[in-house]
Parts: sequence; C-alpha cells; structure tokens
Amino acid sequence: MRFDRFSQLLAHWAEAAPQAPALRCGGRSLSFAETWEAVRTRAEALRAEGKTCLGVLADGSLDCVIELFAANLAGMQLVMLDENAPAALLRQLVAYTDIDALWGDEDLVEELTPALTGGVDDGEGKILFFTSGTTERAKAVVLTDHSLCQSAWNGAQKLPLSPTDTLLCMLPLGHVFGFVCGLLWGLSCGACVALGRGARHYIDDCTYYRPTAVSLVPLLLGFLLKQRAVNPELKLILVGAGDCPKTLLEAAGALGIRVSFGYGLTETSSGVAISVRGDPFAMEICPDDTITLAEDGEILIQAPTCMMQGYYKRPDATAEVLRDGVFHTGDLGRFDEEGRLHITGRKKDMLVLPDGTKIFLPEYEAALMQALGHTELAVTLRDQRPLLIYSGEGSEKEILAKLLPLMTELPRGQRLCGVEIVQEPLPRTATGKIKRWELQQKG
Repeated sequence: MRFDRFSQLLAHWAEAAPQAPALRCGGRSLSFAETWEAVRTRAEALRAEGKTCLGVLADGSLDCVIELFAANLAGMQLVMLDENAPAALLRQLVAYTDIDALWGDEDLVEELTPALTGGVDDGEGKILFFTSGTTERAKAVVLTDHSLCQSAWNGAQKLPLSPTDTLLCMLPLGHVFGFVCGLLWGLSCGACVALGRGARHYIDDCTYYRPTAVSLVPLLLGFLLKQRAVNPELKLILVGAGDCPKTLLEAAGALGIRVSFGYGLTETSSGVAISVRGDPFAMEICPDDTITLAEDGEILIQAPTCMMQGYYKRPDATAEVLRDGVFHTGDLGRFDEEGRLHITGRKKDMLVLPDGTKIFLPEYEAALMQALGHTELAVTLRDQRPLLIYSGEGSEKEILAKLLPLMTELPRGQRLCGVEIVQEPLPRTATGKIKRWELQQKG
C-alpha cells in the first residue's frame, strides 16, 4: 500500500494489524498499535514545548524512532544528524539548519545547545539529510515524509516484504539509505523492523533477531560474510550506498540468499533502481522514476514523487544539479538490451567508500594542500581507504603530523589510511588534470 505520510502509515497498520510486532530493539518490542500510541503521546508533548526544528542525533534506538515520528506528527522540521560526527562539525550544522531543539545523547546535546537558533516557520513535513561530503561542504538535502514514503513504496514494488518478515536495520538512520531501506521499507509493508544494537553487536544481531531481510552497505556485508554471522532464516539482502565487489554478492548468493543491489541518492530519497533477477548489477528502474542518459553517459533522473525540494539555503547548488525537474547525478551508466541500468563510473571527482561515505576530491585535496603548503598531491583509494599520494620530499610521519589537526576534524572513515611518497610528478592530462584512473590502477 502507498502511504503519503508517516502518520498515515502508522495509523493504517495500527488499525489493520494492531497486535502485530512493529519494532524490536534488544528486549523491547512494540506492536503497531503501541507504536502509534507512543508516537501520538510524544507528539502532544512536543507540541506543548513550542519548538519548530528538531535535530535528531540518530542512535538507531527504539526511542529515537518514536521521537522522529512524533516530531514529524507535531509539525516540526527534522534534521538527521550523525552522532559520531566531530562536535565542531555538528555545531556548524546545528546553526546552519536553524535547529531549536535537540534529541540524543545527553552529554552531546549539552555540548551542542549553545549552537541552537530560533527555529523555522515553514518546516512541517520536511526532513533534512546531509550528503556525505567532506567537512563543512556537506549539503543539507530537503526531503519530506511524503517523498520518503514514496521511495519506500517504490522499493517495495520491486522487492516486496510481507507482515511475516523481519527486517533487520543495521544502518544509521541519519543516512537516507538506512532510513528508507532499513526502517520505512519494512514498516510500509507491515513487517517487523528489528533495530540493530550497535557496532559491537554486528557479529551477533542476525543470530539474535533471526531476520528474513536486511539492508547493508558493502563494508558491512563483507564483515558479516567473513565472520559467518548470517542466520539461516535470512532470505534477502539489499546492498547499496556504495560500490560493491561482485565477489561479495556472489559469496552471499552461494549461501542461498537472494541478493539485490540498489542505486539511489540522498537527493532522490534513496533508491531509484534495484536488481531483482540475474546479474546483481543489472538494475530495473523503480515505478515512479524515469532514467535517461546524457550524451556523455551521465545518469539523469526524473523522480517527481521522490525528488528533493532542494539543498537547504543553497539555491545555487540546487540549480547546478536540478534543472527542469531532471537531476544530474554525476554518475555514468549504460542500459543493456533489456533496458536494465548498469553503473559504469563517476563523472565527478569523487571517491565512494565501502560504508557509503563520499569524498569530494577537489575540496578534500584543497584542504590537504593548505595544511601541507604543497600542491603536488592527490588522494586515491587503497584497500578501500583514502590514501594520499605525495610527490616530493619528506617522510610519511612528518606529513601525517602536519595533517593531524585536519584529520581529527573529519569523520573517522574519511581520514587518510597512510601516505605514499613518490619522486616523479603525478600523472596529468594535457589540460593539467590528474589522471585519477592511473593512480588507482597503480594501487
């Protein structure tokens, strides 16, 4: 069933299957009726507080899910924040997005409270997710509960779940892939969503919850397979948010598990194409979406039900990528003879890490150049981690020491894994651009 709002989704299942399990988190469990009652009760309290924009330091807990649904019902703008991001960055984002109330870890909330502002006037239904750019250049994408519900419906048309399924949510709710494919996908189908108990339980959550479906980023899929931590009831794995080695998908398939690969972006409220049969990288387009290719192979998306309203306070950046309702992704692709989409590369100077994080290289490298006072450098991937290629004199220890203040400001996954010092000039095109493919090939 297609839902327009979070409240409609919860109210429907509270009436249609009131005693069916909706949410599990450790030893706690709520039925759909109990979930809907908890959301309405909390929404009344939030209305009484008179705040307009809630920053959620999303920890993936049951209380977190109730809070975000309640804030939406209360008419507040929601801003999804990564609780593991550096505090200095979080303070910038809190002020930038006009947050006047915070939910999350008490110590972190206290630290961020001085950054609170006066709130918003028109935030009802809006939910802001940040693109995974580097440091302050991450942009806040304005989505809505309507667009997110439509995205969940689109995905369910290709990969339906039933009320007898249990979907394990191991991904951070602060990222749109985790929110839609780890939470809304299951709830919209009337399935039970089991909320993962955090990184220290990655190895045993499958055994604990016995899920039938799970959404994963490639890094987490590799970890679970290496640890042999998948349960026998698991029948469907959806992988997305980053490049995935085919060997991982084949290894999961060898266990008798159906594996699908999804392609989507924060700006399109998550997935727009999903593989459902045969080649896991041959993806069918979701029902509400239209995908075409530009002359240079760039993937262009029309997604009227799921498209972002724009980047928060960034009409210039919005206009660069969203033109006449068509989103210019910066990704490259092709269609096979059956009309299925294959991703072939990236037009942007961007690295995509196994956890789905994106590093926009011009900004990242500019920060490195400023910190080092040196311009002959580039960043590439080595063993799925960012590596600095440095052309010149010096030692790795000296270079990393100079970069330490910058690295501590970055999320852990975006920090350099090391430095490779070379004496020859970096490979460049005739116009002076670095041949990134050549650096990657050498790795």
